[in-house]
Amino acid sequence: MTDQTETPSGPNRPPLRLRLARARTLPPWALLAAGVVAGGLLGGGYGLARPPAYTATAYVVAVPDEKSDPASALGFAQAYGRVATQLAVLGDAQVQAGVPVGTLRRGVQAQTSPDAPMVAITATSSRPDLAADMANAVSRALSRHAQNAEGSTHVEVQQFARAVKPTEASSASPAVTGLVGASAGGLLGGLLLLVRPRRAESRPGRAAAVPGPSLAADAHGAL
Repeated sequence: MTDQTETPSGPNRPPLRLRLARARTLPPWALLAAGVVAGGLLGGGYGLARPPAYTATAYVVAVPDEKSDPASALGFAQAYGRVATQLAVLGDAQVQAGVPVGTLRRGVQAQTSPDAPMVAITATSSRPDLAADMANAVSRALSRHAQNAEGSTHVEVQQFARAVKPTEASSASPAVTGLVGASAGGLLGGLLLLVRPRRAESRPGRAAAVPGPSLAADAHGAL
């Protein structure tokens, strides 16, 4: 009966058993190299397919009036930093930014400093001009909300620096994503090398010595 697995599918294609045997004889570093190459290609392709992201930042500062002090301004700056991304502020900023509230919620972040009464409004978008417009719109909306409460807080929020249109993308380039993918692929290949089952080398055992007929007869006569 002919073995179906050994029948070549082409005129020059070796049998399946021979191909498997060749695959088992590949050096250990081949798996590591394959992981590096595959990870680099996937990472570079992801960097090329993903649209670039641009980031713009606007700054507002909390200024105390004659009835307040710098410590109070610092505390209110921390509070306004948390309010900046809330619906009340974003709802007012959406008209000037020209984008829905959901876009502002996903693309705008606010950061504060523990040492200075300042709030940084950072916006990220696939368009550089839109990123600047979003950051400036949210900073102005935050200043208006702080102005409505200035009579009770005695702290005024002023625009310290406007966001400008970014000239370079803030997202990683395809070269960087390719390097990250190659590193991840190499790490995965190394882990597979560690966990793969190792074949025990077969060593021929020595045959047990059997006494010949003459030696056995001599031993019987001696008894």
